[in-house]
Order: sequence, then structure tokens, then C-alpha cells
Amino acid sequence: MQESFVDSAPIRNLLDRAAGLDGDGGDARLKAIMRDLLEATARVIVRHDVTESEFWGAVKYLQDSAGEIGLIVPGIGLEHFMDLYMDAKDAEAGLAGGTPRTIEGPLYVAGAPLVEGPDVNLTVDPDDTTSLYMTGQVRGPDGEPVRNAIMHVWHADSQGWYSHFDPTKEQTPFNNRRRIKLGDDGRYAFRSKMPKGYSVPPGGATDVLMKAVGRHGNRPAHVHFFIEAPGYRQLTTQINFGDDPFAHDDFAFGTRAGLLPVPMRQGDSASITFDFEMQRAVDQEDEKFSTRARLEV
Repeated sequence: MQESFVDSAPIRNLLDRAAGLDGDGGDARLKAIMRDLLEATARVIVRHDVTESEFWGAVKYLQDSAGEIGLIVPGIGLEHFMDLYMDAKDAEAGLAGGTPRTIEGPLYVAGAPLVEGPDVNLTVDPDDTTSLYMTGQVRGPDGEPVRNAIMHVWHADSQGWYSHFDPTKEQTPFNNRRRIKLGDDGRYAFRSKMPKGYSVPPGGATDVLMKAVGRHGNRPAHVHFFIEAPGYRQLTTQINFGDDPFAHDDFAFGTRAGLLPVPMRQGDSASITFDFEMQRAVDQEDEKFSTRARLEV
């Protein structure tokens, strides 16, 4: 079957009606997006001669994978694509510089304790592994210290589990999670226990898909950050440990140039010095978080 089948009058009429284009109600932007999405799907079906069994197999996979959508989206590169798209729009608008954005991932939890001080401890549970010390400064585009910044930090434990998502249920709420209120000098310092990279749940929907396309489902050890401050663009980023074996082969495509510090390891401790540079906000919307659904406890 030729792909031009999708351009035939009966199919165009079907797609128009399915997207609601034949009526005045509904959201015009959503209807336009829906129309393009339906056509793209139809073209894939025809181009690859998708069988009825394959079609319904895909539908079942989507039904079964609902609990892992937060892993599947970064795993298939769409979350990283959004970062690249936003970068391209920034460049088009003449906005450049600053610490690179990268994926948030699905494991942020709102409401972590807000703390101050030059030496914040993220890890409250026993964890017999290397200690991590991380320090640096949050600066603006002209090198000025960013005042009144709040740094959200979260990472896994030495087994690769995140508090609130740990299937062992052994972690204290908000273990390895804090919001740090920075001083006028924009400097931060925290200590914790060294996180380990994780893999997607064995046999789960993400694992099934990765294996089907010949890929693995591993992430390197990493630490997540949100940084917010009045007058600056909210920053979503993370560092991947540059000496991790998956540092350049992250299944979630979170690795970006400039975000790969190598910990200085000595005995049972390791340290990282990393400075963040924020862009100035164009308007108040720039200062806000995206409206992505996030866990609140």
C-alpha cells in the first residue's frame, strides 16, 4: 500500500472528524495537534505495513505500561528532545549561556525540607558507602552571585533507590532530598552518601521496550537540581558522574557537555566542586516551574 492512501479523501475526512475539525467546539490548538498526531500515526501504519495483531499488541503495551510512562518518555528520547527544542528556541531568541538544562526525570518529590547553612546533610538514613561532599556557587550571567536562590537537590542511595520510590520501603521520607536556601554570596555546600546509578525495573514495560530495540536501561550515578531565584530563569539540570561506566551511555539521554564532573575520590570520601550559571528571566513566567505533574507527599 502506498503512503498516499493517507491523503485520500475518505482518510482525510476520517482524521478531520476524529480530531473535531468538523465542529466549532473544543480547543482549537488541541484539535490541530490531534489532527497532526493522528495523521502521523496513520502514515507510520501504512509505511511499515503494521498488521492488525501488531497494532493491538502496541495498544496492550500502552495499557500495561501506564505505571512506567515517566521512565519510557526519557528512555525513548522525548524528554531530551524537549530540552534540545527549548535550547533551539532560546538560540533563535538570542538567549544563550548558562548551565545546560537537562531532563528532570520522574522521581522529584515536592515539599522537601527547606534548610539553610554552609553544611547541609542530605542523607539521614544509614548507608555504608562513600561520603559525597559537593560545593560551589550559583552565579548570574555577569558572574554576580545569585541572591535569595533556593536549590532543590535529590538523588538515589547507594542501592540506586530514591526515597518515596524505594520498593524496600526502608528509606526515611525525604532521605537524600532537600531544598537549600542560599545566602547572598550564592554559595552552597552539602554532604550525603554517594548515589548509585539505577536500572529500569527488570521485566517492566521500559525494560521490555529497551530490549526490543536492542538497548539497555541503565543510568549513571547522578544528582538532580532545580534552582529558582527572583529575576532569574528557573533551571532544571543534573550532573552525571564523569567516571561512571554509563556516563556517556545514559539510557535516558541526561548526559550533556558541561555536566560531567569527575568526583575527587580519597579513601572513603569523594568531593565535587561545581558552579551553576543562571540566565536572567525575560518575564515572570521564566521564574516558574513547568506545570508537569509531580509527586507531593
